Amino acid sequence: MSPRLMRNSFIYLLITVAVLAIFFTLFSDTLGGSQEIPVSEVISRSVRGEIERIEVRGDRLAVFTTSGESYSSRKEEGASVLDMLAASGASPGTSPVRVEVKGTGGLSSLFGILINFLPLIFFGAILLFMMRQAQGNSNQTFSFGKSRARMFVGNSPAVSFEDVAGVEEAKEELQEVVEFLKVPERFVSLGAKIPKGVLLIGPPGTGKTLLARAVAGEAGVPFLSISGSEFVEMFVGVGASRVRDLFEQAKRNAPCIVFVDEIDAVGRHRGAGLGGGHDEREQTLNQILVEMDGFDVNTNIIIVAATNRPDILDPALLRPGRFDRRVVLDNPDVRGREQILKVHSKGKPLAEDIDMERIAKQTMGFSGADLANLVNESAILAARRSKVTITNEEFAESIDRVIAGPARKSRVVNEHEKEITAYHEAGHALVGYMLPKADMPYKVTIVARGMSGGHTRYLPDEDRNLWTKGQFEDMMAAAMGGRVAEEIIFEDVTTGASNDLEQATNIARTMVMRYGMSSKLGPRTFGKREELVFLGREISEQPDYSDKIAEDIDAEVYGLVENAYSTATKVITENRERLSQLARHLIAHETVEGDELKEILDPDTDSAAPAEAAPAPA
Repeated sequence: MSPRLMRNSFIYLLITVAVLAIFFTLFSDTLGGSQEIPVSEVISRSVRGEIERIEVRGDRLAVFTTSGESYSSRKEEGASVLDMLAASGASPGTSPVRVEVKGTGGLSSLFGILINFLPLIFFGAILLFMMRQAQGNSNQTFSFGKSRARMFVGNSPAVSFEDVAGVEEAKEELQEVVEFLKVPERFVSLGAKIPKGVLLIGPPGTGKTLLARAVAGEAGVPFLSISGSEFVEMFVGVGASRVRDLFEQAKRNAPCIVFVDEIDAVGRHRGAGLGGGHDEREQTLNQILVEMDGFDVNTNIIIVAATNRPDILDPALLRPGRFDRRVVLDNPDVRGREQILKVHSKGKPLAEDIDMERIAKQTMGFSGADLANLVNESAILAARRSKVTITNEEFAESIDRVIAGPARKSRVVNEHEKEITAYHEAGHALVGYMLPKADMPYKVTIVARGMSGGHTRYLPDEDRNLWTKGQFEDMMAAAMGGRVAEEIIFEDVTTGASNDLEQATNIARTMVMRYGMSSKLGPRTFGKREELVFLGREISEQPDYSDKIAEDIDAEVYGLVENAYSTATKVITENRERLSQLARHLIAHETVEGDELKEILDPDTDSAAPAEAAPAPA
């Protein structure tokens, strides 16, 4: 038995004994079952000859009558029963009462001793408890400044570079770091120095942490993992102490890799906070800077850090000698998305007609985490439908779920609203299909998802990094197609186009103020962005132009939106028959996609059924 357990058992035993002593002392008479009577009644009954025997135990009396009954009583301390009987007129020689004096030892004596020493026992137990707590707090105090890093050591990696896809350049950079740790002679012979740190930069979900786990699996050296938020505590100096302990632990296990996730929690720009130079976070950052590039330059330790906010990091943290390499991870392109889908689909039963390239083209803008969620949602849907393989139907449904949320099948929509939604979404698809620089519509549905009553999903021909003015103009026209369709068909407008109007207005304002795509205002930007670093995000935009320019900006934005509205009106007016045909198909089937959608919208394709007349205005 451990000493700590023995101390706990002793304390609990003392408390139990004290409680039992109090219990038996207070309730011994009740538990005994005898009725207590006054001592005066005992004397009077003795005079009348009803008492056979009296047992005296200290100041307590046990009375036994001639009829076999028993009572208890209590006399004054120091008083004698014989004296009381003599004073009442009954002498010991004439009274039939037999008086027996018993000792007070045994269990009653023990209880009496416990009662006398009960306060001492109680306070002793409290003292022992406080000492034990103080000892525990002392141990916690000594370990408070210790690092919370988790160490991984092993030759059988759970995650390797084969499990990371779509970031080939980043894997090459980190593979070189791994080789430097495994075979340093190859680089040292050429005079190369080991890099101090690698900073992984990218938006959330692009695989920064997954890539670090792959480095841990490939390196074959100790891997220390910690989050930036684990350094900072409410007590001053704890963060710096944990940094020192982390690097001491790393030096003992060198060569090794230290991974700091979300380093922006402690690496933000100094001097921008509210605490000044004595801020705990800044002290922690100072210690990190010293440890990464101090006087001790012979340590074989590589720091790998991850962040999605490199713009708020302190410049001293980013300079060469601390983070020598910056590896940027962006959302994958179509080939990267295809590779990621194959990685996450490994081991899952897929239907034979699954085309990962086709699915990858439909997921433009998806991050690695989105694609992993897409494959998982497809597997869940297949299991829910009691299928043995995952089909294209599950993948298509999962794409919609990731983009807009699950279908709201319980939503009750009347026929008139359903008709308006059908023409609204058909307007988007028709304008997007007819305009040459707009993205090709791939799927149109009036099934409610999230906050939308329906949506149109576009499938661009290829991934883009640059956008032209013509593409922006056609994109705005496609966004206005739903509003125009409502106005032409029903001679009225609804609130369903609020998000479309906001999207078109934002595109127009961005074209004028950021991209210089205004013929009147010329190639310049407007507005100076101000960032408050301690809040961690951009919160305001300071105008650097006059009120006259502001009026011109509003006029240009208004003109771009009006041109898009006019373009959408022209397209829908000239192709009203196609609009009605697509709307009727949506009302009947709720969803249309792929080649079927193209057959309906293609003006070179003859319609199989004659066009019906447009509905009467609402």
